[in-house]
Amino acid sequence: MALVSEFLSQLTLSYGGEAEPRYPTVVPVRDFDPAKDAARLDTAIKTKGVDEQTIIDILTRRSYEQRRDIAFEYERISRKDLPTALKGALSGSLEAVMLGLMKSTSQYDASELKASIKGLGTDEETLIELVCSRNNEELMEIKKVYKEMFKKELEKDIAGDTSGNFAKLLLALVQTKRDEPSNVVDYQKIDEDARLLYEAGVQRKGTDVAAWIAVMSQRSVPHLQKVFERYKSYSPYDMKESIRKEVKGDLEKSFLTLVECFENRQLYFANRLHEAMKSKGAKEKVVTRIMVSRCEIDLMKIRTEFKREHKKSLYQTIAEHTKGDYQKALLSLCGGDD
Repeated sequence: MALVSEFLSQLTLSYGGEAEPRYPTVVPVRDFDPAKDAARLDTAIKTKGVDEQTIIDILTRRSYEQRRDIAFEYERISRKDLPTALKGALSGSLEAVMLGLMKSTSQYDASELKASIKGLGTDEETLIELVCSRNNEELMEIKKVYKEMFKKELEKDIAGDTSGNFAKLLLALVQTKRDEPSNVVDYQKIDEDARLLYEAGVQRKGTDVAAWIAVMSQRSVPHLQKVFERYKSYSPYDMKESIRKEVKGDLEKSFLTLVECFENRQLYFANRLHEAMKSKGAKEKVVTRIMVSRCEIDLMKIRTEFKREHKKSLYQTIAEHTKGDYQKALLSLCGGDD
């Protein structure tokens, strides 16, 4: 029975009644003993010089639900809150990974969004990645959690921090008005949308951005995949080339991210990881965010896409571009070599 419930917990029901399959690298550990894990963590944190390896071994190889149980037990035995204790014991990128793992996926996404909009200047790159790559269901959950955590509406915070068509696109996405996938393929609608995208962009002088936003924020993903295919019969350029010709800056990046995610979301994340580890070091913030936010959702599939596209495994790439305990934590989340 435990196996069945474990399997069921890996499936998330999307609204069409279809289960969106999960491809996690981090799954619940069997024979789980939260009190024992909590005691080991307590010892590891109190040890002179901190025993990082034990902290990594426990927290990167338990599911979020299990980490929550450990945190409960930890507080019971040490009278301290686990995230606070970890904050005191760790630093830098390793601390960021471990504190990230103490949040649920949607809490983590919400706090990353908050961090990208608060303070001086907006971190547009993070904002684009988080809003444009999350599906309807994820965005609904993020909005709910964002309000619980920060007592503010995500829409209001985004509106207050962005402007122009970039703001309009992000807000349209956050409003989660996207159609659910249907079993009926509407060829007429596919053709109309493809023509609309062409006539609103490449065919005319200037771009009717509002029309592009409407189609890309409201249509279901399977529908849009067929629209982009059909689009090629109207336009001399494919959708991505058209975006590059028509719009610039953050708006361009946002539309490109959307199209890449509609076509293959896990490949988008694989490419983001590759991009973040192209030069000598690594853009650790990007790597941390993707590894932490996707390890219980689709990191296994991201690994597959990474190897297929870049002819080298994600595991080897992380090993080459990171070091120390941070590297150990990421390799553990990665869950193996391909």
